[in-house]
Amino acid sequence: MIPGSGRKAIALLTAKEIFDLVRDDLVLVEEELARQSAGAFEPVSEITSYLLGGGGKRLRPALLLLCNASTGRRSAGAIRLAAVVELLHSATLIHDDVIDSADTRRGRPSANSRWGNHRSVLAGDWLYMQSFQMALEERNFRILDVLIDLTQKMVEGELIQLAKIGRIDVTEEDALRLATYKTACLFSGCARLGAVLGGLEGAEEEALADYGRYAGLAFQLVDDLLDFTASTEQLGKPVLSDLKEGKVTLPLIYAMENGHREARGLVARVLEEKEFHSVRAETIVSLVQDSGALERARNLAHDYARRAKACLEGRGDSEYARALLTLPDFILEREN
Repeated sequence: MIPGSGRKAIALLTAKEIFDLVRDDLVLVEEELARQSAGAFEPVSEITSYLLGGGGKRLRPALLLLCNASTGRRSAGAIRLAAVVELLHSATLIHDDVIDSADTRRGRPSANSRWGNHRSVLAGDWLYMQSFQMALEERNFRILDVLIDLTQKMVEGELIQLAKIGRIDVTEEDALRLATYKTACLFSGCARLGAVLGGLEGAEEEALADYGRYAGLAFQLVDDLLDFTASTEQLGKPVLSDLKEGKVTLPLIYAMENGHREARGLVARVLEEKEFHSVRAETIVSLVQDSGALERARNLAHDYARRAKACLEGRGDSEYARALLTLPDFILEREN
């Protein structure tokens, strides 16, 4: 039960306790990922092994596993599908880095900077296809429906972003639509898959899918905030790399909306130069901090976290329900 909902509040968990609940399953997910990578065509296997070995919290697989366990009907297929969503996520990262000409990913050279664009794109394509081949083993059309829908939306999100690259007229609505398609859809899909595997349907399935969507939106907003508040070491990539790549995120949109005299002109100059030549990155960071934009974006992230928790109404007070209730707070507090 959620705190403040009229019944006794349930005890929340620490981040460690959340992941401890599914730690053994995540070990099995890692083993499945290693098998898939080792079994790939050699040029693909090299890139896949490198990418999967680059760290990452495995938050999406953990979300699927927690949602499935919270139904009270843990499915053997959850391990395979948790690996599927991680492979899908990895495919999007490879393609994103190619499109963005990114040099680093999680503090290491990106796949495209090591193996070139052509090989990286093909490796990403292989990961997509392998993900669906694995999902087919479940022999469940509902699962395929969910995976196809979220994959289409992620691709549409990339196309939306491409249309907005380098433009200064990006609105709050544009940014949230992009966050929904590029990030929140996968979170929502992970939660929905956990529900489907647990035999949930109708309103119960939708509630968990909505939980994932709101948690994903909070995750993306925190990502946008970290671009202005974290160090290069924390991010694993240069600070303000989004702006350098031509992406105007919500904190910048809010800063320009807040009427800061110089904001629009300075941002336009960076977008034109595609580099911090005549405008220093520190100047943009200070401008955004002074405008109150970070607080506004942070408040919105907290609002999405609250909405996610509200979707858990009536799910009981099992350890898995407590984990799901705590997960949005973990997302808000993360530093990388």
